Amino acid sequence: MTEQIHYRTCPLCEAMCGLAITVADNAVRQIRGDQADPFSRGHICPKGSALGDIHHDPDRLRQPLQRRADGWHQIDWDEAFDYAATQLKQLQARYGPDAIAIYQGNPSVHNLGTALGAGAFVRSLRTKNRFSASSVDQLPHQLVVYHMYGHQLMLPVPDLDRTQFLLIFGANPAVSNGSIMSVPDIKRRLKAIQQRGGQIVVFDPRQTETAQLADQHYFIQPGSDGLVLAALIHTMLKEGWAKPDRLAGFTKGLDQLEFLFERFSPTVVAEATGVAADTILQLAHDFAHASSAVCYGRIGVSIQQFGTLSQWLIQVLNIITGNLDREGGSMFTTPAFDTLPLGSKGNVGRWHTRVRQLPEFAGELPSAALAEEILTPGEGQIRGLITSAGNPVLSTPNGQQLDQALAGLDFMLSIDFYVNETTRHAHLILPPSSPLEHDHYDVLFHNLAIRNTAKYSPALFEIDQYARHDWQIFGELTQRMSEKEDRIFPPKAMLERGLRSGPYAIQLSELAQQPHGIDLGPLQPRLPERLFTEDKQIQLVPPAIASDLDRLAGLLQQVPTKQLRLISRRQLRSNNSWMHNSQRLVKGDDRCTLQIHPSDAAQRQLTHGQHVKLSSRVGTIEVALEVSELMMPGVVSLPHGWGHRYPDTKIQIAQAHAGSSINDLTDDQAIDPLSGNAALNGIVVEVEAIG
Repeated sequence: MTEQIHYRTCPLCEAMCGLAITVADNAVRQIRGDQADPFSRGHICPKGSALGDIHHDPDRLRQPLQRRADGWHQIDWDEAFDYAATQLKQLQARYGPDAIAIYQGNPSVHNLGTALGAGAFVRSLRTKNRFSASSVDQLPHQLVVYHMYGHQLMLPVPDLDRTQFLLIFGANPAVSNGSIMSVPDIKRRLKAIQQRGGQIVVFDPRQTETAQLADQHYFIQPGSDGLVLAALIHTMLKEGWAKPDRLAGFTKGLDQLEFLFERFSPTVVAEATGVAADTILQLAHDFAHASSAVCYGRIGVSIQQFGTLSQWLIQVLNIITGNLDREGGSMFTTPAFDTLPLGSKGNVGRWHTRVRQLPEFAGELPSAALAEEILTPGEGQIRGLITSAGNPVLSTPNGQQLDQALAGLDFMLSIDFYVNETTRHAHLILPPSSPLEHDHYDVLFHNLAIRNTAKYSPALFEIDQYARHDWQIFGELTQRMSEKEDRIFPPKAMLERGLRSGPYAIQLSELAQQPHGIDLGPLQPRLPERLFTEDKQIQLVPPAIASDLDRLAGLLQQVPTKQLRLISRRQLRSNNSWMHNSQRLVKGDDRCTLQIHPSDAAQRQLTHGQHVKLSSRVGTIEVALEVSELMMPGVVSLPHGWGHRYPDTKIQIAQAHAGSSINDLTDDQAIDPLSGNAALNGIVVEVEAIG
């Protein structure tokens, strides 16, 4: 048995950790962190170690499956492609192009073939009913930077390696390794901030793993982040601490801020947020007077009723303190493959959903509306659905309603390698190759990295004659839908052109000779040249966003109640639902527990380990209780991605560790009205003993 070590990038989350994979007899024997990777520096999390489990998983599909009256049947690829195209065309011929919808899941952006190959297929469908995981995740980020900087993907990231003050709202990078901020080995980087005399401050309704590492952690009422941020801005303006420095020369709207934030003093927001006025005053002083500082907010800020407004306030805070586009602040990456000039800058409201009239952004509609668009009869009703690398029954709000909707579709096609909670409804499943069977380059996440890096990983295993890559699947479908015999271009060719025309003029052949990747240096100032606005000015006060301050002020008038509010939480051995079919990732104690503060448990006469009934407006689940001082009183927490309870799936390990789905409780009617993003955090729930 001859062993070989292969080096590649882990594709399971945004961190881009380098892996050293030992292979023998065409099988993965061991996966370790790559000590020579200049970005991750040997760091690896449990998910990376399980990459081989996914590749060798006996439940992973290798050939197309067609669902018939008597169950699933394997068919060959040409038959599958022809069947899919025929069904899609028939539906569109009868009901119009919008009768077909497509939903693209989170793993799409981690896959080179899907990232570069799916677009042509989506266009060939000619449908306005496009949905994705973006609107249950980071859509507020994209909408804010579109309005302020002119491009939906012009997302600044914290310059962690040089900052002296890191202020975090609703994020847990110690577990996520960053998000909209690619940063492996983050615990060492966070400790380095403190070792050089800097500070880390976290606001979160739960004392997260990041909060436990921080210098200060403050509990905050779910959904009230915007009030604290507005109070910080108010204080800095009032005290004369707002100094945008060089940014003032190309920023419009600075003169409007004092009036806009006059009503949000620390004293006024204290009761509604649970954050003391003195805390806000001190924090405003320390942030404004730090030699460099950056405010960062992530999923807990985005998936709430004020997601867009809060993300805008974070940008405003960084700008008025001069911390945008400077060392140690919030900066823009200079990626080797620069996708921004190639992609859509973004558009808003060119069309709307049929039922609730929710606006599109960048060609996509809010996923919170998908079920109702299928269930509501009438002209324009969705009758066919394509899912790609997504499991929306577990990842979008009111999953039980969507599950019912999928059961009534005329035709459903899934591009996925599992029969899961969503794809079980498909009439046809087309399975792509595994992450170790295709080339890899993080087209998107090198654009969000806290250092300028580049790394290309060729396929580790060859696919057999029965398998197809994502890009091949999309290419074959595109040809049949458009009825053109255009050549199907492999993503490697597109990547090669993108690297060659990028800022470093890298040759892919030369990059391939650097298996550990290359470091292209720290982040550099990019403004105003990098701006995509027509006048090359930062639009600091977009009217469409700033007008939402009136709705935010309405929180100040709400009477506090004793109702519990539900938030999600990230776990180190879990990212998306599809990782739960690895035994090493689900083994051990049950992790799908409801965390609750001792005082809330005592008030309801509930005890640790007890199974309870958790209810919201849309549903009820049963879950084990975990009494924990980590929780803020009045707040409970359940992790995302569980709920593998459906009997007709084919994911044996996941079924044995089913857990309960938080999205059987989240409300499809609860959204951030500016973006249409689902407001998954902060919903009102009740907890009671079973029986």
